[in-house]
Amino acid sequence: MKVEYVASQPKVDNYVRLQFPSCSENESLARVAVAAFVAQLDPTMEELTELKTAVSEAVTNAIIHGYEEREGDVQIECAIYDRTVRIVITDRGIGISDIEEARQPLYTSRPELERSGMGLTIMESFVDELEVESTVGEGTRVTMIKSFGADPNRK
Repeated sequence: MKVEYVASQPKVDNYVRLQFPSCSENESLARVAVAAFVAQLDPTMEELTELKTAVSEAVTNAIIHGYEEREGDVQIECAIYDRTVRIVITDRGIGISDIEEARQPLYTSRPELERSGMGLTIMESFVDELEVESTVGEGTRVTMIKSFGADPNRK
């Protein structure tokens, strides 16, 4: 997948793309990869923990809800501009029929797995912006934007 940056978006300082099979063992890979990439912004431990949690939720949703019992690929694209990271997590799974319903706390499409239904709520609370786009039968794209401390010289 190619990310197109239009003139209205800020100049990207750095970016990375990662694609992996939709197996649950790769959720930790996603967390660590994003954390390592964002380390160049010198985030606080709290900022890093929040971002890793949001990434975990998005990747887990792609694996468990997007692909259900079949295999597919999950893609992560991260771009840094200024002191902000934009993370896009995409699957080509079953899609979400009602995004507003899926955003409701405690909603889950897989109650038989005893899921908490808090994934999107958690993501939304840990990032500055969250956008969810989905088409049934084609997949889901979750975009998260998080800015880090304004003072680049802080310790």
